[in-house]
Amino acid sequence: MDSFFFNLTDTKYKTTKLFENKDEHITRIDISNSIVFFDINLLNNEDMKFPIKKSQKSKIFILFIADFFLKRYLSFNKNEPIDFLYEKIQEDISLEQITSQPLDAFSLYIIDKIINSKQYHNMNSIRYEHNIMEFIIHRFTLLDMYDKNINEEELQIAKRAKEHLLKNFANAPTIHILAHLCATNESKLKKIFKKVYKMTIYCYIQKLRLEKANLLLKDRILNIGEIARDVGYKHQGHFSKLFFETYGIYPKDLLKD
Repeated sequence: MDSFFFNLTDTKYKTTKLFENKDEHITRIDISNSIVFFDINLLNNEDMKFPIKKSQKSKIFILFIADFFLKRYLSFNKNEPIDFLYEKIQEDISLEQITSQPLDAFSLYIIDKIINSKQYHNMNSIRYEHNIMEFIIHRFTLLDMYDKNINEEELQIAKRAKEHLLKNFANAPTIHILAHLCATNESKLKKIFKKVYKMTIYCYIQKLRLEKANLLLKDRILNIGEIARDVGYKHQGHFSKLFFETYGIYPKDLLKD
């Protein structure tokens, strides 16, 4: 049986149309001998084995990465997302959902670079592998990773705090109020939260706000000022600056066609 990944000595980058009919297509993009990307756009998905309503237009992106690609970047720290996922795929499992985070505007921006960017005369695999790494880094930052040696009390306090922040991050409660809601004191809450989620409560609130903004940008319904206010920022300029510092691109550039 041939390997799913092509032989690097034969070709280094190629795009193959597996199916094409007017606005429908299934495109396979072989980036390297360890990365394969599928871009799927279908109007009739009756034969697709996905939980999607029939007759609904389906836009699907699938990224296949060989375990030996992930192995290059192992840190031997099980709290690192790549190490965590590498260990998962070494287990005797066929399929497991790790997260259900929806695609946001920045994810779609990177995907567009992968499937629609012009092909260069040389080093295509390196260029597109760089885009894939950018995509992986962004998606992995959406995972909540925490040490296994955290005790149950600490984990429950941190999770309660997270639940309250998820419900009201645009107008987040003060540390004093949040500690009261979690039945603990401010000092203990701040220490435990940082231990579990590897960031301060303030940074986590900012993370939630920017992630929500990313989703709103994808919808293209609100303008940037409205999105900034919706996620809790009074000044559009401050919001754009924080967004750029986090994602390396300004919100306005994600709205460009």
